[in-house]
Amino acid sequence: MKKSKGFTLIELMIVVAIIGILSAIAIPKFADLIRKSNEGATKGNLGALRSALSIYYGEMEGWFPAASPGGALTMQNGKYIKEIPDCYTPNYHSKSNSFNVDAASADETAGTPGIWGYRDETAPTTGKSWGDLWVNCTHTDSKSTSWGSY
Repeated sequence: MKKSKGFTLIELMIVVAIIGILSAIAIPKFADLIRKSNEGATKGNLGALRSALSIYYGEMEGWFPAASPGGALTMQNGKYIKEIPDCYTPNYHSKSNSFNVDAASADETAGTPGIWGYRDETAPTTGKSWGDLWVNCTHTDSKSTSWGSY
């Protein structure tokens, strides 16, 4: 008798079932990794903007931009930062590189959510100003930390 070569139907069904189980585990993990990478990019962009604001503050001898910092930071051929980076809170808001100016804190009712929040205030006694920059979103990231607390 001659032996036939190949796989039986049961062997093929077992392989298909294993591939299905592995993909059911891997696809949600992959989507979670994409979300975490977008969160990391937003946190990095926030750090870059804060650094640019610090350099601006130092060169302006203790004054932060009074209006939206976007124009002040990108002026002079990108002296402080070439362009305003995107703010992206995955699963909640779309990407944006605009500012919500003069908001008190992360408050989605004050302006457009999911953008950079910025406040410039001047101390009445010293006349010095300070700038505060944050992600204007009250939702939480993948570690259950509110975006507005960064």
